[in-house]
Amino acid sequence: MTEPQQATLNWGVKQSFRNYVEATGGVTEAGGGAERAPDGEFIFAAAPGDGLRLDADGKLEGHGTFLGEVRFEAHGGMLSVFLADPSLEISEAGAVLTVADSSARTRRVEIARLDLSAMTTGDAGEIVLPAALSMDGIQLLGDHYPLRTALDPVRLTLAER
Repeated sequence: MTEPQQATLNWGVKQSFRNYVEATGGVTEAGGGAERAPDGEFIFAAAPGDGLRLDADGKLEGHGTFLGEVRFEAHGGMLSVFLADPSLEISEAGAVLTVADSSARTRRVEIARLDLSAMTTGDAGEIVLPAALSMDGIQLLGDHYPLRTALDPVRLTLAER
């Protein structure tokens, strides 16, 4: 008997940002349950009680929280970005990706807005959502990108039910 598929969220944040950190001799680390894929993306497993699902019309709905953390550091710590426990929240107002912005995990910020109308289904039923930088995300990434800058797409694999 095979194990049921667990939900995952794959997200690379922004490829050019990752490349910059590494080109300057900086460090990119994944931990706390997150893993780094060979293509540079980060893989976060769903927290217990994940509530993301496709409705009868094939639209994504619910709320899903994922576990793990990613840290980017460069320029002797002058560039320091910490993202933890991403959460995808879908409401009448749209879809957002939030993260805890410190290891204390006391504050969540919206890092990206997701475009549900441009959602596609990729390989093996994977859901792909375009992501764009939000106002809080600008500050989180160090004020280097303007509002609505395209980020790496969020790729979801939903749990088997």
